[in-house]
Amino acid sequence: MSIRILSEGELRQCIKLDENVVNAIEDGFSLLSEGKVNVPPIMRIDIPQHNGEVDVKTAYVEGLDHFAIKIASGFFDNRRIGLPTGSGMMVLVNAKTGFPETVLLDNGYLTDVRTGAAGAVAAKHLAREKIETVGVIGSGTQARYQIKGLGLVRDFNRLMIYGIVPEEVREYISEMESILGIEITQAEDVESVVRLSDVVVTTTPAREPYLKAEWLHPGLHITAMGSDSEEKQELHAAVFGKANLIVCDRRSQCERLGELHHALDEGILQPSDDIAELGDLTSGRRSGRTSDKQITICDLTGVGVQDTMIATLAYRRAVKYQLGLQV
Repeated sequence: MSIRILSEGELRQCIKLDENVVNAIEDGFSLLSEGKVNVPPIMRIDIPQHNGEVDVKTAYVEGLDHFAIKIASGFFDNRRIGLPTGSGMMVLVNAKTGFPETVLLDNGYLTDVRTGAAGAVAAKHLAREKIETVGVIGSGTQARYQIKGLGLVRDFNRLMIYGIVPEEVREYISEMESILGIEITQAEDVESVVRLSDVVVTTTPAREPYLKAEWLHPGLHITAMGSDSEEKQELHAAVFGKANLIVCDRRSQCERLGELHHALDEGILQPSDDIAELGDLTSGRRSGRTSDKQITICDLTGVGVQDTMIATLAYRRAVKYQLGLQV
């Protein structure tokens, strides 16, 4: 038995955040909605002494020859010592034999791409067709990938950013202006971003909510993707009380880890409330936005099916391009 080992550089050759990746992630959500995916609960290891966490995610998709087991870490004090806050790797396992066949040493790259693609899928079904201004809260890796993904499904002419690390915001503006070719402005506060934007994406590891319900306006879409553990929260729970349509990537997971669980805890939402999963929209089982005046929210916590879909896509391309070390 041999194992293919793929480096981050080789995986970057195989996978870019493009329409093909967005389609693969969209297909994964549809299969999840159709009951064709086995997703076990996330295993998380918290390391509070170092402001860190490690998540293990996986999913088996019926009909695929392989499934991925992903180890991803977020150590948010790393920026103080000049290191990325996130890293990780994936192992691709043969679904017929259980033997590991590929190690994807992506250093978190595939997670970054598939998370940006999930944001694109959410915006495709929930943002207005015609938007002018986009707002992003945060200036890290996902602030980049979420906006790049959004650009694949919607055209926009202006981007507003609010972040708490001035030098990171300046770097973000310089980098993203050259990529997007549009005006990017630094906002003085979160409120102005929300009030002036058609789409807002929150990308922070905040443990205290900062986005308030009174700032919402007709036509706004919010993608909240920073809250992926019980302690994290970006949206005040009252925000959900003003939404016309609430969507999440996986309800059982979001009720435990995401923004939804705070709204449930505070009684803003009830367990019986109508909340759609993203796969319900991608599979056509339910409609997304139906009016330009609706306020829509999508709560993304990251589901293992995304990892299996992007890992298998990367594997197929690596084989095609004859990349990787055979051991």
